[in-house]
Amino acid sequence: MTDLPLLGAALPTSALETMQDFILSENRDLELQDFFDIELLNGDWKPVADRAKALLSGYTGRLGIHGPFWGLSIASPDPDMRALNARKYMQGLDVCEYLGATQMVIHSPYSTWDFNNLDNFPDRSAYDRVVECCHLTMDPVVKRAEEIGVTMVVENIQDKDPDIRRILADSFNSPAMAVSIDTGHAHYAHGSTGAPPVDYYVRRAGNRLEHIHLQDADGHADRHWTIGEGTICWPAVFRALDEFTSKPRLILELRDKAGILPSIEYLKRLGLAR
Repeated sequence: MTDLPLLGAALPTSALETMQDFILSENRDLELQDFFDIELLNGDWKPVADRAKALLSGYTGRLGIHGPFWGLSIASPDPDMRALNARKYMQGLDVCEYLGATQMVIHSPYSTWDFNNLDNFPDRSAYDRVVECCHLTMDPVVKRAEEIGVTMVVENIQDKDPDIRRILADSFNSPAMAVSIDTGHAHYAHGSTGAPPVDYYVRRAGNRLEHIHLQDADGHADRHWTIGEGTICWPAVFRALDEFTSKPRLILELRDKAGILPSIEYLKRLGLAR
């Protein structure tokens, strides 16, 4: 890899207070993780956003947020639920506009059940129905995201098929929809459901990949361990990343924020990142 990627981090604003120099010294990519909290979104979220703005004074890196996801599905077949879900994503975009964030993580609607059952029909009607429901929910959200310069990246959760989110994102024909990969989720799917390994998810996303949650895991659960503690083959992941030009945001999303610097040191020793 000629130009080693600069890793960013996913942090709540409270943790940003102690990692301000780490982020600002090299304008690392940052994903704020306060605003998927439903109580915060339904209340007065601006004081938290204002605190983040103050801590990021002078910051010129790429800023994003993790959007709401608890209890939400972008593929709900229920019109009432679709209206609620769209409103929640609009709230996330309100936060993005206020902060000047240019990316928002949202969750995939697909599950292992889908992988095993969507082909249980004589044509692609089941696949088409999921995509149709996603459009019924997200078309106005995508339009708003386009207007304010935000890209929503669809993160794998239970996805066993590494192609299906790229196909969904492409169906919107919009720069406001792209693909995210969570390495721990992909490794869980590989170890527990027979999905391909993590580097295959990267390769199959191609240049539609604009965001990655980097975490280590054991293939059994969603660990969010420090890089090097699990069993993901990191050289293969970064070799796959080097094949494309989309320059996704590489965001360390760890349960223990104290693992961020050791994770970077581990990948530095492998000659994979900085």
